Amino acid sequence: MTLSADEAARFAVVLEDHQEALVTFWTDRVAATLRGRLSHAELQRQNAELRRGFQQALAGSAQDLSGEAATELRAQLAELSATRARQGFSTTETAVSIFSLKDAVLAALDTQGQVDAATLRDYIAFSSFVDEAALFTFDSYVRVREELIADQAEQLLELSTPVVKLWEGVVAVPLVGTLDSARAQVVMERLLQTLVDTGSPYAIIDITGVPAVDTQVAQHILKTVVAARLMGADCIISGIRPQIAQTIVALGIEFGDIATKSSLADALRYVLTQTGKKAR
Repeated sequence: MTLSADEAARFAVVLEDHQEALVTFWTDRVAATLRGRLSHAELQRQNAELRRGFQQALAGSAQDLSGEAATELRAQLAELSATRARQGFSTTETAVSIFSLKDAVLAALDTQGQVDAATLRDYIAFSSFVDEAALFTFDSYVRVREELIADQAEQLLELSTPVVKLWEGVVAVPLVGTLDSARAQVVMERLLQTLVDTGSPYAIIDITGVPAVDTQVAQHILKTVVAARLMGADCIISGIRPQIAQTIVALGIEFGDIATKSSLADALRYVLTQTGKKAR
Protein backbone atom coordinates (compact mmCIF):
# COMPACT_ATOMS: atom_id res chain seq x y z
CA MET A 1 0.00 0.00 0.00
CA THR A 2 1.49 3.33 -1.09
CA LEU A 3 1.18 6.54 0.88
CA SER A 4 -0.79 9.32 -0.70
CA ALA A 5 0.64 12.84 -0.65
CA ASP A 6 -1.94 13.85 1.96
CA GLU A 7 -1.13 10.87 4.19
CA ALA A 8 2.58 11.60 3.91
CA ALA A 9 1.97 15.21 4.92
CA ARG A 10 -0.16 14.19 7.90
CA PHE A 11 2.46 11.81 9.24
CA ALA A 12 5.19 14.37 8.68
CA VAL A 13 3.28 16.54 11.13
CA VAL A 14 2.92 13.64 13.58
CA LEU A 15 6.67 12.99 13.50
CA GLU A 16 7.34 16.68 14.03
CA ASP A 17 4.78 17.37 16.76
CA HIS A 18 5.59 14.29 18.88
CA GLN A 19 9.31 14.06 18.20
CA GLU A 20 10.51 13.98 21.81
CA ALA A 21 8.08 11.32 23.05
CA LEU A 22 8.42 9.38 19.82
CA VAL A 23 12.25 9.23 19.96
CA THR A 24 12.17 8.25 23.64
CA PHE A 25 9.70 5.40 23.08
CA TRP A 26 11.54 4.28 19.92
CA THR A 27 14.90 4.28 21.69
CA ASP A 28 13.60 2.30 24.66
CA ARG A 29 12.02 -0.30 22.37
CA VAL A 30 15.17 -0.76 20.27
CA ALA A 31 17.47 -0.73 23.32
CA ALA A 32 15.58 -3.73 24.71
CA THR A 33 16.46 -5.77 21.61
CA LEU A 34 20.14 -4.74 21.52
CA ARG A 35 20.74 -5.77 25.14
CA GLY A 36 23.16 -3.00 25.98
CA ARG A 37 25.43 -3.51 22.96
CA LEU A 38 24.93 0.14 22.04
CA SER A 39 24.84 2.98 24.53
CA HIS A 40 21.45 4.56 25.17
CA ALA A 41 22.79 8.01 24.29
CA GLU A 42 24.20 6.83 20.95
CA LEU A 43 21.00 4.97 20.11
CA GLN A 44 18.90 8.03 20.96
CA ARG A 45 21.10 10.20 18.72
CA GLN A 46 20.69 7.74 15.82
CA ASN A 47 16.93 7.57 16.25
CA ALA A 48 16.63 11.34 16.46
CA GLU A 49 18.46 11.65 13.15
CA LEU A 50 16.34 8.93 11.58
CA ARG A 51 13.14 10.60 12.82
CA ARG A 52 14.27 13.79 11.13
CA GLY A 53 15.04 11.83 7.95
CA PHE A 54 11.60 10.22 7.90
CA GLN A 55 9.90 13.53 8.71
CA GLN A 56 11.69 15.40 5.93
CA ALA A 57 10.99 12.66 3.40
CA LEU A 58 7.29 12.66 4.25
CA ALA A 59 7.15 16.45 4.30
CA GLY A 60 8.57 16.34 0.78
CA SER A 61 5.58 14.18 -0.22
CA ALA A 62 7.62 10.97 -0.46
CA GLN A 63 5.09 8.24 -1.20
CA ASP A 64 7.69 5.49 -1.29
CA LEU A 65 11.43 5.17 -0.72
CA SER A 66 12.49 5.48 -4.35
CA GLY A 67 11.70 9.15 -4.92
CA GLU A 68 13.99 12.16 -4.73
CA ALA A 69 12.34 13.31 -1.50
CA ALA A 70 13.66 10.18 0.23
CA THR A 71 17.26 10.54 -0.97
CA GLU A 72 18.61 11.67 2.40
CA LEU A 73 16.58 9.03 4.23
CA ARG A 74 18.01 6.28 2.00
CA ALA A 75 21.51 7.55 2.74
CA GLN A 76 20.80 7.46 6.49
CA LEU A 77 19.42 3.93 6.29
CA ALA A 78 22.41 2.75 4.24
CA GLU A 79 24.81 4.28 6.74
CA LEU A 80 22.97 2.65 9.63
CA SER A 81 23.11 -0.72 7.87
CA ALA A 82 26.84 -0.43 7.17
CA THR A 83 27.61 0.61 10.74
CA ARG A 84 25.55 -2.19 12.28
CA ALA A 85 27.06 -4.77 9.90
CA ARG A 86 30.61 -3.74 10.83
CA GLN A 87 29.72 -3.75 14.54
CA GLY A 88 28.49 -7.34 14.30
CA PHE A 89 24.79 -6.77 14.88
CA SER A 90 22.42 -9.32 13.35
CA THR A 91 20.02 -8.66 10.48
CA THR A 92 17.09 -8.99 12.89
CA GLU A 93 18.54 -6.46 15.34
CA THR A 94 19.16 -4.04 12.47
CA ALA A 95 15.71 -4.43 10.91
CA VAL A 96 13.94 -4.15 14.27
CA SER A 97 15.58 -0.76 14.73
CA ILE A 98 13.43 0.47 11.84
CA PHE A 99 10.29 -1.60 12.38
CA SER A 100 10.02 -0.24 15.95
CA LEU A 101 9.26 3.20 14.55
CA LYS A 102 5.73 1.96 13.82
CA ASP A 103 5.18 1.12 17.49
CA ALA A 104 6.51 4.51 18.53
CA VAL A 105 4.19 6.35 16.14
CA LEU A 106 1.17 4.31 17.18
CA ALA A 107 1.95 5.03 20.85
CA ALA A 108 2.20 8.75 20.09
CA LEU A 109 -1.16 8.70 18.28
CA ASP A 110 -2.84 6.71 21.03
CA THR A 111 -1.57 9.07 23.74
CA GLN A 112 -3.28 11.96 22.00
CA GLY A 113 -6.52 10.00 21.50
CA GLN A 114 -6.24 10.32 17.73
CA VAL A 115 -6.72 6.66 16.81
CA ASP A 116 -9.99 6.53 14.91
CA ALA A 117 -10.87 4.55 11.78
CA ALA A 118 -9.47 7.20 9.42
CA THR A 119 -6.24 7.47 11.40
CA LEU A 120 -5.82 3.71 11.41
CA ARG A 121 -6.18 3.64 7.60
CA ASP A 122 -3.49 6.31 7.38
CA TYR A 123 -1.36 4.36 9.86
CA ILE A 124 -1.55 1.21 7.70
CA ALA A 125 -0.23 3.19 4.74
CA PHE A 126 2.50 4.70 6.91
CA SER A 127 3.40 1.22 8.15
CA SER A 128 3.97 0.11 4.56
CA PHE A 129 6.39 3.01 4.11
CA VAL A 130 8.31 1.96 7.23
CA ASP A 131 8.29 -1.67 6.06
CA GLU A 132 9.84 -0.56 2.78
CA ALA A 133 12.51 1.35 4.71
CA ALA A 134 13.23 -1.73 6.86
CA LEU A 135 13.59 -3.93 3.77
CA PHE A 136 15.94 -1.39 2.22
CA THR A 137 17.95 -1.47 5.45
CA PHE A 138 18.00 -5.27 5.38
CA ASP A 139 19.23 -5.38 1.77
CA SER A 140 21.91 -2.78 2.50
CA TYR A 141 23.03 -4.73 5.56
CA VAL A 142 23.33 -7.96 3.56
CA ARG A 143 25.40 -6.29 0.85
CA VAL A 144 27.82 -4.84 3.40
CA ARG A 145 28.09 -8.15 5.26
CA GLU A 146 28.83 -9.99 2.01
CA GLU A 147 31.57 -7.48 1.21
CA LEU A 148 33.03 -7.87 4.71
CA ILE A 149 32.96 -11.67 4.46
CA ALA A 150 34.62 -11.57 1.04
CA ASP A 151 37.34 -9.23 2.33
CA GLN A 152 37.92 -11.43 5.39
CA ALA A 153 38.08 -14.56 3.24
CA GLU A 154 40.65 -12.90 1.00
CA GLN A 155 42.72 -11.82 3.98
CA LEU A 156 42.59 -15.31 5.48
CA LEU A 157 43.59 -16.76 2.12
CA GLU A 158 46.60 -14.50 1.98
CA LEU A 159 47.56 -15.29 5.58
CA SER A 160 47.28 -19.01 4.88
CA THR A 161 49.74 -18.82 1.97
CA PRO A 162 52.88 -17.10 3.27
CA VAL A 163 56.09 -16.94 1.25
CA VAL A 164 59.15 -16.90 3.50
CA LYS A 165 62.83 -16.35 2.83
CA LEU A 166 64.81 -19.34 4.10
CA TRP A 167 68.27 -18.41 2.87
CA GLU A 168 69.92 -15.94 0.60
CA GLY A 169 68.41 -16.73 -2.80
CA VAL A 170 65.95 -19.32 -1.40
CA VAL A 171 62.26 -18.75 -0.66
CA ALA A 172 59.66 -21.24 0.49
CA VAL A 173 55.89 -21.62 0.35
CA PRO A 174 54.67 -23.82 3.22
CA LEU A 175 51.21 -25.03 2.21
CA VAL A 176 48.71 -26.12 4.87
CA GLY A 177 45.24 -27.45 4.13
CA THR A 178 43.40 -28.04 0.89
CA LEU A 179 44.77 -26.43 -2.26
CA ASP A 180 41.86 -25.38 -4.45
CA SER A 181 41.88 -23.21 -7.57
CA ALA A 182 41.38 -19.89 -5.74
CA ARG A 183 44.13 -20.62 -3.23
CA ALA A 184 46.46 -21.97 -5.92
CA GLN A 185 46.09 -18.67 -7.78
CA VAL A 186 47.03 -16.73 -4.63
CA VAL A 187 50.02 -19.03 -4.03
CA MET A 188 51.25 -18.48 -7.57
CA GLU A 189 50.81 -14.70 -7.43
CA ARG A 190 52.53 -14.33 -4.05
CA LEU A 191 55.39 -16.63 -5.02
CA LEU A 192 56.03 -14.87 -8.33
CA GLN A 193 55.91 -11.45 -6.67
CA THR A 194 58.37 -12.60 -3.98
CA LEU A 195 60.71 -13.96 -6.66
CA VAL A 196 60.63 -10.58 -8.36
CA ASP A 197 61.16 -8.69 -5.09
CA THR A 198 64.02 -10.87 -3.82
CA GLY A 199 65.58 -12.05 -7.07
CA SER A 200 65.72 -15.56 -5.60
CA PRO A 201 66.74 -18.32 -8.06
CA TYR A 202 65.25 -21.10 -5.92
CA ALA A 203 61.77 -21.72 -4.52
CA ILE A 204 60.68 -24.58 -2.29
CA ILE A 205 57.02 -25.59 -2.32
CA ASP A 206 56.43 -27.52 0.89
CA ILE A 207 53.30 -29.68 0.95
CA THR A 208 53.86 -31.28 4.37
CA GLY A 209 50.62 -29.68 5.62
CA VAL A 210 48.53 -30.71 2.60
CA PRO A 211 46.39 -33.65 3.78
CA ALA A 212 46.01 -35.28 0.37
CA VAL A 213 47.33 -34.82 -3.13
CA ASP A 214 45.00 -35.63 -6.01
CA THR A 215 45.23 -34.86 -9.71
CA GLN A 216 43.79 -31.36 -9.26
CA VAL A 217 46.23 -30.45 -6.46
CA ALA A 218 49.13 -31.82 -8.51
CA GLN A 219 48.08 -29.74 -11.50
CA HIS A 220 47.99 -26.60 -9.35
CA ILE A 221 51.50 -27.33 -8.06
CA LEU A 222 52.84 -28.02 -11.56
CA LYS A 223 51.38 -24.76 -12.90
CA THR A 224 53.05 -22.87 -10.07
CA VAL A 225 56.38 -24.56 -10.84
CA VAL A 226 56.09 -23.71 -14.54
CA ALA A 227 55.25 -20.08 -13.75
CA ALA A 228 58.25 -19.84 -11.39
CA ARG A 229 60.52 -21.30 -14.05
CA LEU A 230 59.36 -18.66 -16.49
CA MET A 231 60.59 -16.16 -13.91
CA GLY A 232 63.98 -17.88 -13.90
CA ALA A 233 63.60 -19.78 -10.63
CA ASP A 234 63.95 -23.52 -10.03
CA CYS A 235 61.33 -25.16 -7.79
CA ILE A 236 61.77 -28.03 -5.38
CA ILE A 237 58.75 -29.81 -3.91
CA SER A 238 59.19 -30.97 -0.33
CA GLY A 239 56.97 -32.83 2.12
CA ILE A 240 56.50 -35.94 -0.03
CA ARG A 241 55.39 -38.37 2.68
CA PRO A 242 55.06 -42.12 1.97
CA GLN A 243 51.28 -41.90 1.67
CA ILE A 244 51.55 -38.94 -0.70
CA ALA A 245 54.16 -40.76 -2.78
CA GLN A 246 51.91 -43.83 -3.10
CA THR A 247 48.98 -41.67 -4.14
CA ILE A 248 51.03 -39.85 -6.76
CA VAL A 249 52.24 -43.17 -8.22
CA ALA A 250 48.73 -44.66 -8.17
CA LEU A 251 47.32 -41.62 -9.98
CA GLY A 252 50.09 -41.71 -12.55
CA ILE A 253 51.08 -38.11 -11.83
CA GLU A 254 54.40 -37.15 -13.39
CA PHE A 255 56.51 -34.39 -11.86
CA GLY A 256 59.09 -34.81 -14.63
CA ASP A 257 62.46 -33.26 -13.82
CA ILE A 258 61.14 -31.38 -10.77
CA ALA A 259 63.22 -32.19 -7.68
CA THR A 260 61.19 -33.68 -4.82
CA LYS A 261 62.27 -34.19 -1.21
CA SER A 262 60.69 -35.76 1.85
CA SER A 263 61.15 -32.72 4.10
CA LEU A 264 61.75 -28.98 3.98
CA ALA A 265 65.17 -29.49 5.57
CA ASP A 266 66.16 -31.95 2.83
CA ALA A 267 64.97 -29.51 0.17
CA LEU A 268 67.02 -26.66 1.66
CA ARG A 269 70.05 -28.94 1.93
CA TYR A 270 69.60 -29.87 -1.73
CA VAL A 271 69.45 -26.21 -2.79
CA LEU A 272 72.56 -25.30 -0.79
CA THR A 273 74.39 -28.23 -2.41
CA GLN A 274 73.36 -26.96 -5.83
CA THR A 275 74.71 -23.51 -5.05
CA GLY A 276 77.89 -24.82 -3.44
CA LYS A 277 76.99 -23.50 0.01
CA LYS A 278 76.95 -25.36 3.30
CA ALA A 279 74.20 -25.29 5.87
CA ARG A 280 75.41 -24.29 9.32
